[in-house]
Amino acid sequence: MRHVALGLALLMATGSAPTAETAVPVAEGRTFGADAHLAPSRPDAVLRYADHPRGFAELRMPEGEGPFPLAVIFHGGCWKAGVADQVYMAPLATRWQQQGVATLNVDYREVGDGGGWPDSFADWQAAAALIEQVAADYPIDRARVTLVGHSAGALPAQWLAMAQGDDGPLGAREPLAVRAAIVLDGPAEIGAERAAFDALCEFSAVDPFMGGDPQGVPGRYAAISPLGHSPRLEELLFVQAILPAPPAPAQAAIRAAGTRLAVRENPNASHFAILTPGSDAYAANEPAMLAVLRGADESGETL
Repeated sequence: MRHVALGLALLMATGSAPTAETAVPVAEGRTFGADAHLAPSRPDAVLRYADHPRGFAELRMPEGEGPFPLAVIFHGGCWKAGVADQVYMAPLATRWQQQGVATLNVDYREVGDGGGWPDSFADWQAAAALIEQVAADYPIDRARVTLVGHSAGALPAQWLAMAQGDDGPLGAREPLAVRAAIVLDGPAEIGAERAAFDALCEFSAVDPFMGGDPQGVPGRYAAISPLGHSPRLEELLFVQAILPAPPAPAQAAIRAAGTRLAVRENPNASHFAILTPGSDAYAANEPAMLAVLRGADESGETL
């Protein structure tokens, strides 16, 4: 039986993000074709982590008794309000729900509606606190939690698993305890990949989000770089399309920290095809992604 919302604190899903009553840009639920082959299911619950309009995440639970692995999904949008929101990730969340993986699909503030350094990070940290709530209220295997980020969402998917010092966007903090992360066509180190990511966005995305360029605010870039703050993960999978493989120094730093790193390049795929259920590009990469989500070893046996 599908698990339902547990209390009045859970807002029933409407299938689209709340809209603010202000003049800030709104993404208006664009799907970018990600629903071409699979319509999103209705979330089992919508959980709030903050009072602002974008402070929520959609929970989808698989059929069955569990316990289920959990994917915490962060959308892209170049960290600019009005480009994208959690809606376009819902078909992927639905596909994984069908495959026995619970999903928490997070919306958050970006540049233009209160986000950027440091407030987007505050949203990501607050949203991550929902993991414990979900694990307490639903049959979730807390040992099999994976952070997932598409495009700009690659940053929270890695940053949450980093230990941070006083120079971090929220000050000193311990890494979030999660098993793995999956990056879908996103950067590993936004300072080194700034030009490539801006080219993908077709506008300057990194500097407005960070509050300056690497020369102007070098400490900010260093504070979230894997070169000095590698994510504490058992496993990290990059599924790239438009963006190339992460820079060699970033890959070396991630591996040196003990993370099993894999990079799958899809040079003929589009930025959204790799996350669109039913597309050839997604089908080619789904087994590798499910293996990470389920916590499977190289032989396919669940850990």
